[in-house]
Order: sequence, then C-alpha cells, then structure tokens
Amino acid sequence: MIEIKRTTKETDIFLKLDINGNGKSEIDTGVGFFNHMLESFSKHSQIDLFVECKGDTHVDDHHTVEDIGIVLGQAINRAIYPIKEVERFSNTVIVMDEAAVSCAMDLSNRPFLVYEIDCDGKIGTFDVELAEEFFRALTFNAALSVHLVKERGKNRHHIIEAAFKAYAVALRRALAPNVKAGVPSTKGVL
Repeated sequence: MIEIKRTTKETDIFLKLDINGNGKSEIDTGVGFFNHMLESFSKHSQIDLFVECKGDTHVDDHHTVEDIGIVLGQAINRAIYPIKEVERFSNTVIVMDEAAVSCAMDLSNRPFLVYEIDCDGKIGTFDVELAEEFFRALTFNAALSVHLVKERGKNRHHIIEAAFKAYAVALRRALAPNVKAGVPSTKGVL
C-alpha cells in the first residue's frame, strides 16, 4: 500500500493506492464527474484507490484535477519501479456506444504522452480540457509512455470516460505477470 499526502496553497490531497487490489475505491475530490472517472479508473485497472482532496474549486477545478494526477502518478511510480516480471507493453480500445478510445502503453520509466482527443466543452461543470491536464500529470509522474487517441465519438461523456477506462485497462494489462520476462528490457533495467 502506497500513501502520499501533498499539501499546497491550492490543494490538500491524501491518496492511498494498492496496485495489487481488486478495484475498490473511495473518492472525494469535490468534483463530481472527476470522482466518477477515478472510480472507473480504479475499477478497470483493479487498483484499490482512496483519494481525498480539498481544493480551491471556488476558483475552478484545474488545480484539483492536475494535482491529483501528480499524486496518483507518484504513487503508481513508487508501486511499479523497478519493474520486473511483467508484460511491460499493452494496448486496448474501449468502446462506449458511439465512442472508441485507444490507449497504447509502455512501462518505460521514461515519461511521454501523445494525447489526441479532440473534445471540448463541459460535462456538467467539468471542463473537458482538464482531462488532458490530468493524463499529462499522471503519465509524467508515473514515468510511463502513453498514446491516448480518440478513434471516433461525439458524446463528451462517452469519449472522456472511454479514455479513463482505456488508460486503466492498458495499465492493468501492462502490469500483468510474466515471470519469464525478468526485467523486460535489453538494457537490463527500467
């Protein structure tokens, strides 16, 4: 179990994560749609996740969403590196009605994000552009290489939820045990 507490002038976050969990979650970010996305992330990655955040949502949701991405990424990084005996690479496409989002992932310990999800506006009070901020903070702090691409879709809720689920499933599959892999790199270390 990894625990991280991070306090700034903008957010106060406490996060607990069990990478070998069952997808149980308790999420309270103060941002309703984001709670739903993190619950979905937990369920489909099978990572147990507890997040409590008090943020300056009276300003907007940006700091809360980005800072949780930072802390979640740090927790994942601590939980998975140094890597050995896992698949390392994965990809998936998640479909939600008319929407399809793909995620290709490498547990490379080198952060890189390709985010090609052309979607804007709001989902309830949630600014859709914050999804990219979250995934960037998560990916860079976890030190993953990720390509997250919208294949098709019109409904904002479906597109963004498919992105969270695709990322979660890709992470779960990349972490799948592979005893024969040893350290899955010709370098001998990740």
